[in-house]
Amino acid sequence: MRGSATGRLLNDPKGGSFWFDAGAICLDFAHTGGEGQYAVFESLHRPADLGEWLAAPPLGVVVSVPVSAGELTAAKTLRQAIWEVAHDRAAGRPLTATAVATINQAATPAPLLPALAADGTTAEWASPVSATQALSTLAREMIELLSGPLAERIRECASDNCPLVFVDSSRPNARRWCAMERCGNRHKLRALRARRA
Repeated sequence: MRGSATGRLLNDPKGGSFWFDAGAICLDFAHTGGEGQYAVFESLHRPADLGEWLAAPPLGVVVSVPVSAGELTAAKTLRQAIWEVAHDRAAGRPLTATAVATINQAATPAPLLPALAADGTTAEWASPVSATQALSTLAREMIELLSGPLAERIRECASDNCPLVFVDSSRPNARRWCAMERCGNRHKLRALRARRA
């Protein structure tokens, strides 16, 4: 991946926003919307929305061919598969076979290829750049995450009503919340009220 930082600003449809760092770009991508009850969080409505998400840091993918409706559909299918297997791993369940197959299929096209920029000190993505390559790169990152040393550190937020998943890359392996300023503070406030009661 081009940048080392991860994380995105998530917006609550009821108002407000917060910074959420899932610890992997593929998991950040899994939180761009969803199916069923998570459809209210959808941020990828048009192909251009996918292009804008990919262009934002840390991925910084500026596609040289406009994102197609088919690529948007493929992106949402991959996103759902990443969401499912991340929750499976966090819960200690066997991975959903259809989701694994979807991720493997998305990883088969050529991924993004890094190239040294003309200044000789920065990297960019070798042209031409397509959304399909970016999706392949995200799928490959998920494969590496699930098969690597951080697989056992994929967690779901400890809040009772927060389904966000993340990689706990903290040294003590003690991260419990999607974000301290959101669910962590809510938990502290509830605990304080309980003690006072």
